[in-house]
Amino acid sequence: MHLSEQEIIRREKLKELAQLGIEPYPAPLYPVNNTAANIKALYKGEENKADFANVCLAGRIMGVRDMGKANFAQLQDSTGKIQLYIKRDEIAPGEDKSLYDKVWKHLTDIGDIIGVKGYVFTTKTGETSVHVLELTLLTKSLKPLPVVKEKEGETFDAVTDPEFRYRQRYADLIVNPDVKDTFLKRTKLINTIREYLNAQGALEVDTPVLQSIPGGAIARPFITHHNALDVPFYLRIANELYLKRLIVGGFDWVYEFSRNFRNEGMDRTHNPEFTVLEWYTAYKDYYWMMEITEQLVEKIAIALHGTTLVKVGDKEIDFKAPFKRVTIYDAIKDHTGIDVSEMDEAALREACKSLGIYPEASMGKGKLVDAIFGEKCEGNYIQPTFIIDYPVEMSPLTKKHRSKPGLVERFELMVNGKEIANAYSELNDPLDQRARFEDQVKLMERGDDEAMYIDYDFLRALEYGMPPTAGIGIGIDRLCMLMTNQPSIQDVLLFPQMRPEVLND
Repeated sequence: MHLSEQEIIRREKLKELAQLGIEPYPAPLYPVNNTAANIKALYKGEENKADFANVCLAGRIMGVRDMGKANFAQLQDSTGKIQLYIKRDEIAPGEDKSLYDKVWKHLTDIGDIIGVKGYVFTTKTGETSVHVLELTLLTKSLKPLPVVKEKEGETFDAVTDPEFRYRQRYADLIVNPDVKDTFLKRTKLINTIREYLNAQGALEVDTPVLQSIPGGAIARPFITHHNALDVPFYLRIANELYLKRLIVGGFDWVYEFSRNFRNEGMDRTHNPEFTVLEWYTAYKDYYWMMEITEQLVEKIAIALHGTTLVKVGDKEIDFKAPFKRVTIYDAIKDHTGIDVSEMDEAALREACKSLGIYPEASMGKGKLVDAIFGEKCEGNYIQPTFIIDYPVEMSPLTKKHRSKPGLVERFELMVNGKEIANAYSELNDPLDQRARFEDQVKLMERGDDEAMYIDYDFLRALEYGMPPTAGIGIGIDRLCMLMTNQPSIQDVLLFPQMRPEVLND
């Protein structure tokens, strides 16, 4: 094991603590009765100092100012930071001053976790602090934290290296307080959605992650093997077909926060493991779904920011409902000048070439239209916009449009140039669905490794009868990026996928 000089010194201190009879990793119970944030928010000096006469805190040492027989230290707990005042004769009141002189001043390091008991007071400079009367070492840190420079509460030299931050998220959370705030907002975002859907009467359910057929989306799956059954299984790329089975079974509104897995590229908006909210509601259509979606997204913005206006990079995005609606063919015509609505596959290929897009031979009509929209149109939709009415070839699980031949009742919600939601009036005609699956097989035979498999059990379920249904998938990670002003999906995932690290030990 290769150790730095600082790591060696800390291990030597660990031995010295043991020689002094001090357990560096004591039993976990410690009687914490307050937090840094609570003290700072509620302490009012003489007005209520009696309420803070016996506080007990625990946290990590983040800084020390040595003043000889007294120290000021900075303690960080899960809620924030607070100043400690540690005086030699008070934490070591008898003749033996080793707790202060030896343990505190020489064997304790920044990063160590301590427990303190004492009372709250205000320093001469007006800072709310804890006057420590009792100090206990709770955890000895053997690895130094990255250095972060602060002045007057402002961080001006944060740790910004993505390789470090994503790989060692535990250290990132310690030294970059804004990171924790992002994940607290992520949880609040999810809770807001859950509360909204539950209040509407929706039922939260769980569906399989291991699936015998990777259905519900057009994507390349991860493949694994079930030893007991001796058959291949797939990590789910979507939970759509299972949720629709529940609609067949008699539930009117079901939803799931689904962990999905797609064996595809990684970039600022894609991670192979990601979270999608999907819900399906009987007797509704995509028009209703647009209305409920914009209401929900507006509610999330207000819950997190107190307003519908959200800063994203150098832009301000307004999530106030209603959102603009544009057909996909109109979007392509607006941004390329080309009307592709009547084009067959060959004409679409020529249109792609004229736009500098060179599609693969395996791509059918649907993927060609998608390629044009993705390359030339998608990035232009900064404010929330519903792109609606897609060609049938792009949407094998979607109901045909009630008044526009060749199209389906589908929308995607675009914000800041990216899709964050995809929704349909769901296809519930089992014969039409079977034909669409068979078209997907033909694409697979042409080499399209993202084409859908035929799910015969799902077809059987449809034959029992699925009521008219609307369904949606909302990318939670991308929505969280928008609502927390983060530039990369890795910034809203606690532990994003990375290339395996080669460790010496």
